[in-house]
Amino acid sequence: MLIRELELDSPGLRDLRQQEVELVVPLISQGELVGLLNLGSRLSEQEYSIHDMLLLNMLASQAAPALRVAQLVHQYQMQSLQRQRMEAELSVAHLIQNTLIPQNLPELPGWQFSGFYQPARAVGGDYYDFIQLPDQRLGIVIGDAADKGVPAALVMATARSLLRSVAPEEAQPAQVLERVNILLYDHIPTNMFVTCLYMVISMDSGQITLANAGHNLPYLAREGSIKKLHATGLPLGIFPDQSYEEVQANLLPGDNLFLYSDGLVEVHNSQGHMLGFDGLAQIIASLPEESNLVSNIIAAYQHFVGAQGEQEDDIALVAIQRSPLP
Repeated sequence: MLIRELELDSPGLRDLRQQEVELVVPLISQGELVGLLNLGSRLSEQEYSIHDMLLLNMLASQAAPALRVAQLVHQYQMQSLQRQRMEAELSVAHLIQNTLIPQNLPELPGWQFSGFYQPARAVGGDYYDFIQLPDQRLGIVIGDAADKGVPAALVMATARSLLRSVAPEEAQPAQVLERVNILLYDHIPTNMFVTCLYMVISMDSGQITLANAGHNLPYLAREGSIKKLHATGLPLGIFPDQSYEEVQANLLPGDNLFLYSDGLVEVHNSQGHMLGFDGLAQIIASLPEESNLVSNIIAAYQHFVGAQGEQEDDIALVAIQRSPLP
């Protein structure tokens, strides 16, 4: 294609003329343009002949597939490097997030605490936390940021930081959630939110005060019976001004309390059946006394899913046991 014979006006053509390109031969592989062979004037100052054109077209037909292979190899190498960088960054994010999950659980006479966290991907949006408070009180949080992966993990880290800063300043769980909701509203995308249950236990009396921002209702197990502790409220970060219901209960000696996220109940087995809230309640009711509650629940969950099952969502689980009287 001789440049001088073209009557088009385009930035690309003007650029070729400025570079004194006289002849352009397209490099086409499998019907796709993969490059251009640009030539200037011949050293002999003669015009390109029809034989020159035929020779250049033949060379182009042989060079185009080789160039396409080289381009694909380069593209694969760049994608591989990018994938390695992403995997390295996700590995670091995973390690950082693990430091946000309590490594050492509270050790208090007459009480046992256990927890479990496992994201569906390298990082996730579920979490739980224990916050030491004055006057022999303990704050316990479990939350679930909408979505999965890195966006949910970032929102989770923000919510955790806010809860840890507000909880020591407010005596009532409902007030804690109200303040955190206001702060979080301005710091997360409009399409994201966090469900969160925050409770305070008086360790000497066993009294529980809890408030719930759209999270799953906790299960209280007592002498073989199971009941839910009801408290209502919208998730954090949806509307700036929200109030939260606050309820109280007592954990008696021998009682067990379970907090959990959606990933534990919304899982499906190989037949497509969902475990559901009733399924989790049945697992809790069948737990042997004086057992490692969290380990037994996770074992039952894995048995339900099966060896070939896939974790569908992040999982967080907390069990609180008050020792029975001697």
